[in-house]
Amino acid sequence: MAYEAVTQKAVSIRFACDAFQISETCYRYQHQSEDGNSLIADWLIKLTNEHKDWGFGLCFAYIRNVKGFQFNHKRVYRIYCELALNLRIKPKRRIKRPVPEVLKEPEHTNDIWSLDFMYDQMSDGQSYRLLNVIDDYKREGLAMEADLSLPASRVIRTLNQILEYRLPPNTIRCDNGPEFTSHEFQNWAVQKGIRIEYIQPGKP
Repeated sequence: MAYEAVTQKAVSIRFACDAFQISETCYRYQHQSEDGNSLIADWLIKLTNEHKDWGFGLCFAYIRNVKGFQFNHKRVYRIYCELALNLRIKPKRRIKRPVPEVLKEPEHTNDIWSLDFMYDQMSDGQSYRLLNVIDDYKREGLAMEADLSLPASRVIRTLNQILEYRLPPNTIRCDNGPEFTSHEFQNWAVQKGIRIEYIQPGKP
């Protein structure tokens, strides 16, 4: 109606917009052709197929900055969602690891002990930790310590309790957790004449 008033009654655009209570932006808006939507969709599908880890931001930046298309951000995102590209599952990045080292097999009792933590939850949702100590030669469980927190001092206390009735091992095999890499634990091992063998990251 505002357009008819301007073209047929020769009134100003501002007057017509005020009379019909619309903004001048709304009056001057020109419907964009849907022809560009298929072009946007083609580029989005092409980019997401070639670059599995690209999200909307990188796709839009490529379309605008590299290809030079001046499509509106909201328009491109609407088509991106209509194609369900926002629901894609991004592939997990696999960490490249070196060739795993062959673990030394124990030759006798008390040759190698293995230390490792396990995690679980109680019925109320409270998490707790389990420290397992195993003699690798016979796969004998030497201790299982459970608590909400097991710092290096608790690990040392558990090992000292085992050493009250058993000879110390030549080697303790463990992961690179903070309890095992702490100075407190390393100094204790030196005092006992025990060598610490850290396994490679990602190798149980």
